[in-house]
Amino acid sequence: MQIDETAVEQDSGLMPLLAAAELQDHLMTVNNDLERLQRLLDDTGETLSSHFFGASSLIDQLLSRASSDQDKDALQQVMLHLAGAVTALQFHDMSTQLINHTSQRLRNCSDQLARDAFGDDEDGAAVVETAPLRPNPVTQDEMDAGSIELF
Repeated sequence: MQIDETAVEQDSGLMPLLAAAELQDHLMTVNNDLERLQRLLDDTGETLSSHFFGASSLIDQLLSRASSDQDKDALQQVMLHLAGAVTALQFHDMSTQLINHTSQRLRNCSDQLARDAFGDDEDGAAVVETAPLRPNPVTQDEMDAGSIELF
């Protein structure tokens, strides 16, 4: 009598090795996508910061040389618009925290799955990256304009 391994694994409550390997691959693919997103956000954040500080510096120079009250008022309005743009830079910080948190959770799930499904190898015990202690690093879920403190 031949025993079907899949049936035995299902009866014992264990996940078949092939399904565990596929799930681990999917978790790692999602983690890699998050890392690419992190790099894109970092590049965008650096570009936004650079342009913001460049524009702010030029406006400060123009403001000091402005001859009419109308010009000064217009430049101050531009500065207010730039200050509002910093909210986008704060989005970068929140996004980065969420991506890092999610990536750590995915890595932990993948490591646990590998350890439980495949066990230890010839190099020793499987290492499982620690999961984040907090359920969510960022509690804010929207961005509002308000007082902004520059970096």
